[in-house]
Amino acid sequence: MNALNTAATGMLAQQRNVEVISNNIANLNTVGFKRQRAEFQDLLYQTLERPGAISSETGTVVPNGIQIGTGVKTGSVYRIIEQGNVTATGNDFDLAVSGRGLFRVLLADGEEAYTRAGNFAISADGRLVTEDGDEIAPGITIPDDATDISVSEAGIVQARIAGEQDLRELGQLELVTFFNESGLEAIGDNLLLETAASGDPIIGNPGDVGFGTILQGFIETSNVDPVQEITALIAAQRAYEMNARVIETADEMLAVNANLRG
Repeated sequence: MNALNTAATGMLAQQRNVEVISNNIANLNTVGFKRQRAEFQDLLYQTLERPGAISSETGTVVPNGIQIGTGVKTGSVYRIIEQGNVTATGNDFDLAVSGRGLFRVLLADGEEAYTRAGNFAISADGRLVTEDGDEIAPGITIPDDATDISVSEAGIVQARIAGEQDLRELGQLELVTFFNESGLEAIGDNLLLETAASGDPIIGNPGDVGFGTILQGFIETSNVDPVQEITALIAAQRAYEMNARVIETADEMLAVNANLRG
């Protein structure tokens, strides 16, 4: 009975759906996290009678035919790119992007990654780094005698140096956009990598056309909506239960056939 296998694919698909939802909920408080959504596709069909086939010598054709589906599969897990809420922290090294754009991060192996998480810090040698110590590109170094740090909406980093009247410019932060940001590869630690699906990075300054601006002393929170995720979780649970019920029904039907006596 094909219903057993069909319902089993439905249970596996809803299991994957619950895994995606649970990851969203787990990252409810992760800085810069973008929620994901599982999308599904139907599987191949068994054609018992092909639509459009000639059904008689007079040339009449079958209007609908008979095609029986064999189930469902997870087609993709789509990352939803939308602005999260911006929360004030009062920390000079917390930076949020308002609008489009990702910060550039130089990994230890020389590869470049990207992130929306702007909860940065200063390393022992004064470099602006992520929580894991990876440098923000292009490199910004804070002098030891700096008493105040200022980051403009355009990403210009300035510092007030003891004994100097004017602010000293330390560098220019850059942002990166992609034609298909959802195609970036997530590697954990709030980092994303370029892929063939994402397209090449487009580098620009904050405030340029197509790029967001920088907010100093703020962080972007996760864009996960807990009410929406709980609703989706309940729907996935009910779908899983219905597929399980189909398996139980198919099993009962097979049991009836097995107990028939001629």
